[in-house]
Amino acid sequence: MRVTFIHADGKGRTEAEAQSGDILLDVAQRHLMPLEGTCEGQMACSTCHVIVDRQDFDRLPPTSEMEEDMLDLAAGVRRTSRLSCQIVLTPDLNGLTVHIPPESRNMQVPH
Repeated sequence: MRVTFIHADGKGRTEAEAQSGDILLDVAQRHLMPLEGTCEGQMACSTCHVIVDRQDFDRLPPTSEMEEDMLDLAAGVRRTSRLSCQIVLTPDLNGLTVHIPPESRNMQVPH
């Protein structure tokens, strides 16, 4: 299946191949997207925040209350914001497009 990441500058894009069952955060990190994922998917941070393309947002399962609480802490949250650690890719999500927020900073990668 395919996932498209729109870079934080809004200009670049990365097309990524993924398997059903993959976590979006893991796919993003394999393709060097600047998503830190500090808590390693435990929903204790918001460093894997992405903005899902409006056309794709309704294909995702609803957010949990805990995810919504973490999104409240993320910079640059939009109506279609999600935590990439909470998106399990399924065949229904083939072609998903997500935007890396301009506020993203991966502190694990030296600048």
